Amino acid sequence: MAARFLLSDVPINPVEEQRHLNDPSAGGFASFEGWVRNHDEGRKVVRLDYQVYPELALVEGERVIAESCHRFEIVSVRCVHRYGELAIGDIAVWVGVSAAHRGSAFSACRYVIDQIKERLPIWKREHYTDGQSVWINCQRVGLEVHD
Repeated sequence: MAARFLLSDVPINPVEEQRHLNDPSAGGFASFEGWVRNHDEGRKVVRLDYQVYPELALVEGERVIAESCHRFEIVSVRCVHRYGELAIGDIAVWVGVSAAHRGSAFSACRYVIDQIKERLPIWKREHYTDGQSVWINCQRVGLEVHD
Protein backbone atom coordinates (compact mmCIF):
# COMPACT_ATOMS: atom_id res chain seq x y z
CA MET A 1 0.00 0.00 0.00
CA ALA A 2 1.26 3.46 -0.87
CA ALA A 3 1.98 5.91 1.92
CA ARG A 4 -0.99 8.06 2.87
CA PHE A 5 0.93 10.37 5.21
CA LEU A 6 3.92 12.15 3.70
CA LEU A 7 6.53 14.70 4.71
CA SER A 8 7.78 17.10 2.07
CA ASP A 9 10.54 19.69 1.79
CA VAL A 10 9.05 21.09 -1.43
CA PRO A 11 5.80 23.03 -1.94
CA ILE A 12 2.59 21.04 -1.74
CA ASN A 13 0.48 20.90 -4.90
CA PRO A 14 -3.15 20.45 -3.77
CA VAL A 15 -4.39 19.56 -7.28
CA GLU A 16 -1.83 16.78 -7.58
CA GLU A 17 -2.59 15.52 -4.07
CA GLN A 18 -6.33 15.41 -4.78
CA ARG A 19 -5.70 13.15 -7.78
CA HIS A 20 -4.58 10.41 -5.39
CA LEU A 21 -8.08 10.38 -3.89
CA ASN A 22 -10.18 10.15 -7.08
CA ASP A 23 -12.39 7.07 -6.98
CA PRO A 24 -15.67 6.34 -8.78
CA SER A 25 -17.26 5.23 -5.47
CA ALA A 26 -16.65 8.65 -3.89
CA GLY A 27 -19.46 11.19 -4.03
CA GLY A 28 -17.70 13.87 -2.03
CA PHE A 29 -14.31 15.32 -1.23
CA ALA A 30 -13.21 17.53 1.67
CA SER A 31 -9.82 19.09 2.15
CA PHE A 32 -7.96 21.35 4.53
CA GLU A 33 -4.97 23.56 3.78
CA GLY A 34 -2.98 25.06 6.63
CA TRP A 35 -1.26 28.23 5.40
CA VAL A 36 1.60 30.19 6.92
CA ARG A 37 0.02 33.42 8.14
CA ASN A 38 1.73 36.73 8.86
CA HIS A 39 0.76 36.96 12.54
CA ASP A 40 0.39 34.90 15.69
CA GLU A 41 -0.83 36.01 19.10
CA GLY A 42 -0.38 39.68 18.29
CA ARG A 43 3.11 39.34 16.77
CA LYS A 44 4.01 39.88 13.13
CA VAL A 45 5.45 36.70 11.59
CA VAL A 46 7.87 36.87 8.63
CA ARG A 47 8.47 33.14 8.09
CA LEU A 48 8.37 29.69 9.71
CA ASP A 49 10.86 26.88 10.00
CA TYR A 50 9.43 23.39 10.51
CA GLN A 51 11.53 20.57 11.91
CA VAL A 52 10.38 17.01 12.24
CA TYR A 53 11.49 13.70 13.69
CA PRO A 54 10.68 11.81 10.46
CA GLU A 55 10.83 8.20 11.61
CA LEU A 56 8.30 8.81 14.38
CA ALA A 57 6.19 11.33 12.45
CA LEU A 58 5.71 8.96 9.50
CA VAL A 59 4.63 6.07 11.74
CA GLU A 60 2.30 8.22 13.84
CA GLY A 61 0.91 9.97 10.75
CA GLU A 62 0.03 6.62 9.18
CA ARG A 63 -1.55 5.59 12.50
CA VAL A 64 -3.78 8.70 12.41
CA ILE A 65 -4.75 7.92 8.81
CA ALA A 66 -5.61 4.31 9.73
CA GLU A 67 -7.71 5.51 12.67
CA SER A 68 -9.66 7.84 10.38
CA CYS A 69 -10.38 4.96 8.00
CA HIS A 70 -11.65 2.87 10.90
CA ARG A 71 -13.75 5.64 12.51
CA PHE A 72 -15.39 7.12 9.41
CA GLU A 73 -16.95 5.69 6.28
CA ILE A 74 -14.43 7.05 3.79
CA VAL A 75 -12.98 5.90 0.50
CA SER A 76 -9.51 7.39 0.76
CA VAL A 77 -7.44 9.85 2.77
CA ARG A 78 -4.09 11.55 2.36
CA CYS A 79 -2.04 14.08 4.33
CA VAL A 80 1.17 15.93 3.47
CA HIS A 81 3.11 18.08 5.96
CA ARG A 82 5.95 20.40 4.96
CA TYR A 83 9.23 20.83 6.77
CA GLY A 84 12.07 23.30 6.31
CA GLU A 85 11.73 27.04 5.75
CA LEU A 86 8.29 28.29 4.67
CA ALA A 87 7.24 31.75 3.55
CA ILE A 88 4.04 33.61 4.34
CA GLY A 89 1.24 32.08 2.26
CA ASP A 90 2.92 28.68 1.78
CA ILE A 91 0.86 25.57 2.48
CA ALA A 92 2.28 23.95 5.63
CA VAL A 93 -0.12 21.00 5.74
CA TRP A 94 -2.71 19.52 3.39
CA VAL A 95 -5.38 16.92 4.21
CA GLY A 96 -7.78 15.41 1.70
CA VAL A 97 -10.56 12.86 2.18
CA SER A 98 -12.91 11.26 -0.32
CA ALA A 99 -16.08 9.47 0.77
CA ALA A 100 -19.41 8.34 -0.54
CA HIS A 101 -21.06 11.16 1.45
CA ARG A 102 -19.94 14.65 2.47
CA GLY A 103 -20.53 14.22 6.21
CA SER A 104 -17.98 11.44 6.49
CA ALA A 105 -15.48 13.37 4.36
CA PHE A 106 -15.81 16.51 6.52
CA SER A 107 -15.60 14.59 9.80
CA ALA A 108 -12.59 12.53 8.77
CA CYS A 109 -10.76 15.59 7.43
CA ARG A 110 -11.27 17.41 10.74
CA TYR A 111 -10.16 14.37 12.71
CA VAL A 112 -6.95 13.96 10.70
CA ILE A 113 -5.79 17.59 10.98
CA ASP A 114 -6.64 17.78 14.68
CA GLN A 115 -4.74 14.57 15.47
CA ILE A 116 -1.75 15.51 13.28
CA LYS A 117 -1.42 18.87 15.07
CA GLU A 118 -1.71 17.25 18.49
CA ARG A 119 0.32 14.06 18.18
CA LEU A 120 3.11 14.37 15.65
CA PRO A 121 6.69 15.37 16.53
CA ILE A 122 6.70 18.43 14.27
CA TRP A 123 7.95 21.72 15.64
CA LYS A 124 7.75 25.15 14.12
CA ARG A 125 9.92 28.14 14.73
CA GLU A 126 8.13 31.42 14.17
CA HIS A 127 10.34 34.31 13.08
CA TYR A 128 9.05 37.79 13.90
CA THR A 129 9.64 41.26 12.46
CA ASP A 130 11.48 42.30 15.64
CA GLY A 131 14.19 39.67 15.01
CA GLN A 132 13.04 37.29 17.73
CA SER A 133 11.83 33.75 17.17
CA VAL A 134 9.99 31.08 19.15
CA TRP A 135 10.04 27.28 18.81
CA ILE A 136 6.62 25.70 19.18
CA ASN A 137 6.16 21.91 19.40
CA CYS A 138 3.11 19.76 18.83
CA GLN A 139 1.94 20.51 22.38
CA ARG A 140 2.25 24.29 21.76
CA VAL A 141 5.04 24.79 24.28
CA GLY A 142 7.18 27.75 23.28
CA LEU A 143 10.79 28.66 23.94
CA GLU A 144 11.84 32.16 23.00
CA VAL A 145 15.18 32.50 21.20
CA HIS A 146 16.96 35.74 20.34
CA ASP A 147 18.82 35.72 17.01
